[in-house]
Amino acid sequence: MIDVLFAQEAEKASSILDLASKLVGSSANSLFSYVVIGMLLSCGAFFTMMTRGMQFRFFPDMVKAIFNSRGGAEGGISGFQAFAIGLSSRVGTGNIVGVAIAILLGGPGAVFWMWLVALLGMATGLVEATLAQMYKVRNPKDQTFRGGPAWYIRDGVGSPKLGGVIAILVIFAFGVAFEMIQANTIAATFEETWNIAPWMTAVFLVIVCSPLVLGGIRPVARAAEMIAPAMALLYMLIALTIVVLNITQVPNMFALIVGSALGIGPAAGGVAGGVTAAMLNGVKRGLFSNEAGMGSVPNAAATATVAHPIQQGLIQSFGVFADTILVCSSTAFIILVGGLYTPEASEELVGATLTQQSVAANLGGWAIPVMAILIFVFAYSSILGNFTYAEVNADYLGGGKGSNNLWLRLLVIASVVAGAMIKIDLAWNLGDLAQAMMATVNLIGLLLLFRVFQGALRDYESQRHHVKENNIHDLAYRGVDNEHMEADLPTDVWTRTDGLTPIAVHEDDDDRSA
Repeated sequence: MIDVLFAQEAEKASSILDLASKLVGSSANSLFSYVVIGMLLSCGAFFTMMTRGMQFRFFPDMVKAIFNSRGGAEGGISGFQAFAIGLSSRVGTGNIVGVAIAILLGGPGAVFWMWLVALLGMATGLVEATLAQMYKVRNPKDQTFRGGPAWYIRDGVGSPKLGGVIAILVIFAFGVAFEMIQANTIAATFEETWNIAPWMTAVFLVIVCSPLVLGGIRPVARAAEMIAPAMALLYMLIALTIVVLNITQVPNMFALIVGSALGIGPAAGGVAGGVTAAMLNGVKRGLFSNEAGMGSVPNAAATATVAHPIQQGLIQSFGVFADTILVCSSTAFIILVGGLYTPEASEELVGATLTQQSVAANLGGWAIPVMAILIFVFAYSSILGNFTYAEVNADYLGGGKGSNNLWLRLLVIASVVAGAMIKIDLAWNLGDLAQAMMATVNLIGLLLLFRVFQGALRDYESQRHHVKENNIHDLAYRGVDNEHMEADLPTDVWTRTDGLTPIAVHEDDDDRSA
């Protein structure tokens, strides 16, 4: 009798969750369809035009900025570590599960829209990461930097309440919903590959996540610096191998992607919704993966100690390129040349399963556990990267007093446990809704502050012609009495009259000027 009652209550709860998931999913789709897609593409195009295609002109500068990045003297993390934190959050289930879902729901054309969003998003990522640097503040507890949309909306736009709104959205999206998604992917992969019960995966995740989450941003930065680039390179190597094995299919694959995206020929046929479905799913999953314009990565960008704000903007712009053009494309190529994907036959293959099976079909069964481990590392690194975004915004809500945010750290761990053990459709839809709202608020802030960004860009370009070849550390920036800026920045971070930050990249080079 008790078992029957329990089953009935469980069925009722499941029905309620399914209804909630559908309602939230419908709201997210409407916001994406009618607001976010237009704003993302138009803002990306506007920023690209106004910077004269800076993401393309200064692509070599991006690479130099990453590999010449150094850490700050007193608690700041390096630009490369901030890039790795951003990459850790970007490169996760969105690159494997999200791309697979986009192709299943939107057809191969979704990949085209991912590419377009990424190329335009590189300019958006440049603007938002630069503004995060310009308006960053110092955490009084550990002297690390904090910043992001909440700060530049509060201090730049002059709206503390709107800054609080986006801070709450970031905490919910990255501290709860996206953590659940990453944990659920790990649990599903472990169960599919090794028949490990979800509760066992939940216990395992608590063990491996708690030390770093409870330790704060610095341990996460050190872990991300090692994990993120290595896993991305390994995954791209697997994809390259599969493409080489199927090299004759590559021209047809590109024709399929473009044809499906533009509604040309039979490629547009087998997916419900056609071009609209391709655009919606490509933009949605592209944004979830590369996060350009969402307002998340600037929280990591602000933590770096760099000589010039544009430097970190370039680093994070390259992160958009690496995530989508390199890593997401790797998943797309694996699926589209792997031999398993067709609009009809792939209905029973979902998420990571489609990618895993495509790899195994080309490289053999031994690749399935290897892919399972790789998916775990992708998702685990995203759990850590997502936590840093939530932590930074918890500091904002706490008034910047440097509290340890124990409540948030416990919430993140609880979300990981819950995500490993429950149905995840609701979390995906909540995450979509939260990121749509975040992107809307953030993009409005970027447009309002674009003239401030332009001042920093003019300052960077005026110095760029005078620095030594390959030595970006000759750059320097000041936020006060700067002839390229219309007004002084309301922060004490960039007030050194010699152009160096108070926590300097080169403390012994005081004779440099901007």
